[in-house]
Amino acid sequence: MKIAVTGASGFIGRHVVHRLSLLPGVHVVAVSRRGAGAWLPEGVAHVAVDMSAASEGAFEWLGRPDALIHLAWSGLPNYQSRHHFDTHLGEQYRFLEQLVKAGLSTLVCAGTCFEYGMQSGELDESLPTDPCNPYGFAKDALRRELEFLAADSQVRLTWARLFYMYGEGQAPGALYTQFMAAAGRGDAEFRMSGGEQLRDFLPVAEVAQHLVALALGHAAHGIVNICSGRPTSVRSLVEGWRDSLGSPIELALGHFPYPSYEPMAFWGSNAKLIRLTREVADAS
Repeated sequence: MKIAVTGASGFIGRHVVHRLSLLPGVHVVAVSRRGAGAWLPEGVAHVAVDMSAASEGAFEWLGRPDALIHLAWSGLPNYQSRHHFDTHLGEQYRFLEQLVKAGLSTLVCAGTCFEYGMQSGELDESLPTDPCNPYGFAKDALRRELEFLAADSQVRLTWARLFYMYGEGQAPGALYTQFMAAAGRGDAEFRMSGGEQLRDFLPVAEVAQHLVALALGHAAHGIVNICSGRPTSVRSLVEGWRDSLGSPIELALGHFPYPSYEPMAFWGSNAKLIRLTREVADAS
């Protein structure tokens, strides 16, 4: 089985490519705008593709994969930029449409919990979407476009709606990266928000595991929340990191305000994810 991964050099992509590279019988094609580097596992093929300029031959360039795990998206972490729908939404759809028309049979595409908007509490896949920032709006629009495309083609579509993740290789501005850097320097304190907001967190390695399982299932799973199913406060998350390091660093709570574009408490339902994971495991 041949699986291509776009956004392969990014935070999630590197973990997905690494996990796929360990599987027997799976040929991996890592796709990114930049050239191959030290992040690319030995034996994994690499293809450099600029999505904004990709031609109708893109499916051939990727080696005609059986499945695509599509993680590429530009302009992050600026969720408020109009670029997401003014420019990138069209580029994304045209690129994926070309692949589907050329014969791609399985597509696992990354979505975002921001599609749910300001809804609070446990969020399951049956809820209507109501995004309130340009990034969430563009992702939700892409999902709808791909659903129309899937209805008119043979592609098996899975929309993997990602919640919050953390781990090695995350962007410098991410909470995890900032905390680990502060603790590593021996800082006396770590400045953060009040930390009482409830979110749904997963280590990025687990996110990668779920994405790979969905692609290997070679089926149309529809919308699937990629989440833990547990509400966790940001404060307790950071305290857990601190405890695991045995660091004496103090948390300077309330230094930053809570974000205005998110509700104070929301998390995902992972019931569907658990069911699909078991089905894939039973079939393997």
